[in-house]
Amino acid sequence: MTDQIDIPARTLSDGTTLPELGFGTYNLRGSAGAESIAAAVRSGYRLVDTAYNYENEGAVGAGITASGIDRDELRVTSKLPGRYHRYDKAVQAVEESLYRAGLDHFDLYLIHWPNPKQDVYVEAWQALIDLRERGLLRSIGVSNFLPEHLDRLHRETGVTPSVNQIEIHPWFPQDDQIAANTERGIAVEAWSPVGRNSQLQEEPVVTEIAQELGRSPVQVILRWHLMRGTIPLPKSADPARQRENLDVYDIELSEEQMARIASLAKPDGRLAGQDPAEYEEF
Repeated sequence: MTDQIDIPARTLSDGTTLPELGFGTYNLRGSAGAESIAAAVRSGYRLVDTAYNYENEGAVGAGITASGIDRDELRVTSKLPGRYHRYDKAVQAVEESLYRAGLDHFDLYLIHWPNPKQDVYVEAWQALIDLRERGLLRSIGVSNFLPEHLDRLHRETGVTPSVNQIEIHPWFPQDDQIAANTERGIAVEAWSPVGRNSQLQEEPVVTEIAQELGRSPVQVILRWHLMRGTIPLPKSADPARQRENLDVYDIELSEEQMARIASLAKPDGRLAGQDPAEYEEF
């Protein structure tokens, strides 16, 4: 393995680009978090994913600075929480996030959750559209949105999200949701791509395929994501694991291996039991 792994880029519907594999920063905070983020960027990650609710936008900014990598090489994402869906609050939240991160723009900014019972996500979306016009955001998208939410955004504003970040992993592959997003020209990112605090990596199917390929279970799962066209966002504080998670470009899963992984899908596969149609706190 070389000192740095180059990750292929994907072109989004708005003409901007994203690396096809990113780095999640959930729970990476303070100086230790900043050091982990800096190590990840030095290893080759160029897509860094945070959120207002992660309470670590400052650590992300510090990690980016400490990495020594030019800001223009990076794609930094953050997300708007549900309590700030009103237009003026959304604008202020984005501005404050940029101040905390020490950045002059986000490359991608998402509405974290539709909060349909509150039902002001279109107002939040209009704020993001206007912030993009101001140059504070380069690309705008959503997270945990269902097709009916996506269609309403386009119908009422004329602007379709460039990205929808949703929960995807072998227990919860979301085939229908991926197809619905792809049909609308929306790139799909995967949060919790290898399971969060779960036993997914110990599934016999996954460990058997890992043994067949001489790789780790996590590498097998990440390659599964890439072969399905989704953008996984694995998280690790360990530099060696960070690099291992990037080293997936010489792996090829056979159709039979992909089918075996597909057999792991469960009707109740969500890790947290969170339904975008119901959940209100994000």
